[in-house]
Amino acid sequence: MAIKIDHEKCIGCGSCASICEEVFEMGDDNKAHVKSQKDIPCVDEAIEVCPVDAISK
Repeated sequence: MAIKIDHEKCIGCGSCASICEEVFEMGDDNKAHVKSQKDIPCVDEAIEVCPVDAISK
């Protein structure tokens, strides 16, 4: 299992980073990036709130 972000879909809203800052961060490209592969509960919440379904695991 790997947490992934589809950068083609990501609109840079920042929801995932605000919900789960231990795993996601916003990059210089204004897109979300995975900074840790910790499968913690907030990852599932971030997947659910992503408006463009860009996060998977």
